[in-house]
Amino acid sequence: MNLDNTIEKERPIFPFTAIVGQEEMKLALLLNVIDPKIGGVMVMGDRGTGKSTTVRALVDLLPEIPVVANDPFNSDPYDFDLMSEEVRNMVKKGEDFLISTIKIPMIDLPLGATEDRVCGTIDIEKALTEGIKAFEPGLLAKANRGILYVDEVNLLDDHLVDILLDAAASGWNTVEREGISISHPSRFILIGSGNPEEGELRPQLLDRFGMHVNVSTVKEPNLRVKIVEQRSNFDKDPVQFRDIYKSSQENLSKQIKDARKKLSEIEIDYQLRIKISQICAELNIDGLRGDIVTNRAAKALTALKNNQQVTPKEIFTVIPFCLRHRLRKDPLESIDSGLLVQEKFSEVFGYSSQQG
Repeated sequence: MNLDNTIEKERPIFPFTAIVGQEEMKLALLLNVIDPKIGGVMVMGDRGTGKSTTVRALVDLLPEIPVVANDPFNSDPYDFDLMSEEVRNMVKKGEDFLISTIKIPMIDLPLGATEDRVCGTIDIEKALTEGIKAFEPGLLAKANRGILYVDEVNLLDDHLVDILLDAAASGWNTVEREGISISHPSRFILIGSGNPEEGELRPQLLDRFGMHVNVSTVKEPNLRVKIVEQRSNFDKDPVQFRDIYKSSQENLSKQIKDARKKLSEIEIDYQLRIKISQICAELNIDGLRGDIVTNRAAKALTALKNNQQVTPKEIFTVIPFCLRHRLRKDPLESIDSGLLVQEKFSEVFGYSSQQG
């Protein structure tokens, strides 16, 4: 697969493998691409720490997926649940349709977006005069089977947040106008980023994100110098800079593709699952999302490493991402919630980062 055949005409993208540091964020993003059912990732951190750059750099690595040609909803030609109503009807009638492949789409949701822009609109006039359900798809349609990225998600209008929550939870988007209703599949990986200084995220939205990572400014002087150099070299000659990382980009892209294929074969021992649930219970985490996401993330990391069996090491790596935002907040607690999760892990597993 030639990753350079789609070099952006307007603005070349910084290569993912050229990003220095921020390993937690990069890993969380990769795991979500391997298993979209993890449920997305929320990236919170200081200004200028490369949050948006890293998320957008994912575009180059995204694998291709089969879609029904000329379908505005990226319908899956083989999965009934991921087909639009029109494609479903064609399947029921035994009609043929063309199949093409596209890269997993990444859609940006701008802060000022209106409800119509997000959900899509129904042409009422055409519906009443011609009896046709004329639908203009919105961003949720374009993001189906892809990634929906919301920068500064903590500043997003509450009404739009509710719409995103409904679509993310159900996997469907329904638009209703004047008694006319249209639904379409809308399954996407929700990626949000924001600066905690600009406001906290509503707890019910935070809980919808499968993972949460904290990004802080790099303190190591040598790393800071390297980051500045990388950025300067990219700005000077983006095409040449991308060429330097072409091989590592293609290798990582292949690794992701292989991991997605291998994911269904990964096994996690019953005793490990018991211990994951024990950690969630002892940390007083509400609901079962934490258990489910941790199991999925550990399997995705195992697939990324090209191993067959989940070990405590993979669980130790991913469990802070999966649980830190689900802990009940103690305003007097100064320790990072991810460390609290790791401490509880070590207590239950009798394991530390030095092992494995």
